[in-house]
Amino acid sequence: MTEMAGAFGLSGKAVAALEILLQDEELQAAQEYANTVSIVRLGYNDHGPVHMRTVAMNVLVMLRLLRQAGIQTSLEKDGCGDFEDSLTAALCASILHDLGMGIARQDHEIHSIYLALPILNRILEEVYRESIKKQAMIRALTLECIAGHMGSRTIHSIEAGVVQIADGCDMTKGRARIPLALGQAKVGHIHQYSANSIEEVHIDAGNERPIRIAVHMSNDAGFFQVEEVLLKKIAGSTAKPFIELHAQVRDEPPHQYL
Repeated sequence: MTEMAGAFGLSGKAVAALEILLQDEELQAAQEYANTVSIVRLGYNDHGPVHMRTVAMNVLVMLRLLRQAGIQTSLEKDGCGDFEDSLTAALCASILHDLGMGIARQDHEIHSIYLALPILNRILEEVYRESIKKQAMIRALTLECIAGHMGSRTIHSIEAGVVQIADGCDMTKGRARIPLALGQAKVGHIHQYSANSIEEVHIDAGNERPIRIAVHMSNDAGFFQVEEVLLKKIAGSTAKPFIELHAQVRDEPPHQYL
């Protein structure tokens, strides 16, 4: 993941922030506990370190595609930061966004904010030690990304919109396999069974828009996950104008949503 971040050829601040995050012991413990609550106690899908790293990978891919298409981030448009600042905020949010699952599912994005804040402050004080202004700006943007990742709150930045969609893209059967294997999936819980039918999610350059998301499924149950999770997140995202969405069951013709 750090290699992908380094491939942008920037100053190295985003890579430094990511490296600190991935080595932080408090963060690792909080992620593991959030996953225990999510899977064992509540019977939900993976919300732990694997999921958060997957979201970060999705963010890296999507921001790279937007940059290649000449789309500016909100910090760039506003003239108060550069692309690397946006990348740093989005990556921090990706790794921190589900810590609140350790408290409760309801409003977990808000719980994530105050659990993430001391960790985030440590990172920004180290990486942006020369600029209090940038620390304040990137802190606020990161917390917007975390607060908005469920799609239930209005967001205003491209960065938060990308994190929201990147989170929705992690819906393959890998997220559901642990609760299903443990027998923790509740009877009739469509989210686990729907996610278990999704084989792959590809994020590539689109034909008409910068980003093409292609969902490949083993059966029709996957359409629930696409329509009730991913499509709703895209619909409320500031990044929606840049997204193509396709879903396909095995060798059947693909269905284009956007």
